Parts: sequence; C-alpha cells; structure tokens
Amino acid sequence: MLIEVDALVKNYGALEVIRGLSFSLGQGEILGFLGPNGAGKTTVMRILAAYHFPDSGTVRIGGLSLEENTREIQRRTGYLSENVPLYGDLTPREFLHFVAETRSIPRRTEAVEKALSACGLEKRQRQRIETLSRGLRQRLGLAQAIVHDPPILILDEPMTGLDPNQIIEIRSLIKELGKTKTIIFSTHILQEVESICSRYIILNNGRIAAQGLMDEKKVRLEEIFLGLEEGGKLETISR
Repeated sequence: MLIEVDALVKNYGALEVIRGLSFSLGQGEILGFLGPNGAGKTTVMRILAAYHFPDSGTVRIGGLSLEENTREIQRRTGYLSENVPLYGDLTPREFLHFVAETRSIPRRTEAVEKALSACGLEKRQRQRIETLSRGLRQRLGLAQAIVHDPPILILDEPMTGLDPNQIIEIRSLIKELGKTKTIIFSTHILQEVESICSRYIILNNGRIAAQGLMDEKKVRLEEIFLGLEEGGKLETISR
C-alpha cells in the first residue's frame, strides 16, 4: 500500500479530534474524504501532508515513517489547503517559480511550465494573482501542489466557493491528475465523490463511520448519510 494509517490519534488539549483512525490506500486510487463540519477531516489531511504530527499511531507513506522521514514525505506529497496561501502581487509564473525555489526543484523553468500547462494557466501566467477569479486561483493552488511532480496529492476542500462551471473545471482537472497520481480530497459535495473517486471514507467524530469502493453495488453516499443521521451517529467536533 502507498499510504498506511494505523490507530491514529490526535488531540488538541482535552479535545479528542482523531480517535484511533486506520485505513490504507493503494497507488493510483482516488479517495473521497467526507464528513460533517468538525469531523476531523482537515486534521487528518494535515497529518498526511506531514504538516502536523499525531499523538499516537503510525502513518507510512511509500513505506516511510512520517516521524522519521518528514522531509522526504513532504517531497512525495503535494498539499492544497482549504484556503490557498497565494501572493496577490505576483503572477502565477512568478509564484510557481518561488514555490519551486523553496522546494529546491532542479530544472525549475521546466517544472513551472509543466504545472502551468497541466492546470490550464498558460494564458493567465503573467496576470497578477489578485485579479484572477476564484476558479483560476484554485487552479493555481493545484499547480503549486504538483510543481514538484509528487506521486501523492492531498487536496482539502478543492471545490469550496466555486460556481458550477468552476466546479466542473476542477473536477475534470482532478480526474486528469488521477491518471498518474494517488489523490485524497475532502469535500462536502457527495456528487463529486460519486463521479470522481474509486473509494470513499466518511469520517465522523474523529472515527470512520463508513467506507468502501464506489463501484460496490452502485453505492449512494446520500443514502449512507441519511442512514447515519437516522441512527443518531452523526456528531461534530471542532477541527
């Protein structure tokens, strides 16, 4: 397995955020990470991207331990946070060159060109970021996540705040990236998981409430959520 999570626990003071979480993901899979607000999704994503560390449990990426190989895991993953940190006075090309330099990427110009092309930003590469639409900024966020050509992408709410046309564009882009990369993305949009993902995990109150393959008996996520609600199992905690 490319990603292995076992008995993961994360607390913030007295608040239990992740409670014994375990799952694995193989190469080339696209996993949809679902759950109500405050279920712990963002915390898990940050841990997988090696920006946070668990209190207990293990995370292995490509056989490497998170705590013992933090820098190497960061090189192997691309991370898109929920709120993309962009510099408005730069152009997309300048920003990606900055990211490439901080990551010490060799052949930076070539890497930047490839990321711009993959995310459809060639025509806007010299436009100031502050003038770009929300959808184009999301594309740029994806471009910075792939500029070092990582095998794993971790995308936290990549569809947030987008209009229907922009959602379609980002959905198509994720599908295309999924042809060569393993992807985990969180979302509140059930239809996005149903149309893009090969697997799903529903996280609730820091634990897995449901998981499976999307092609298993033509699973319908809305019915699963309704079942959880009827059973009184959906709880929320602060992320």
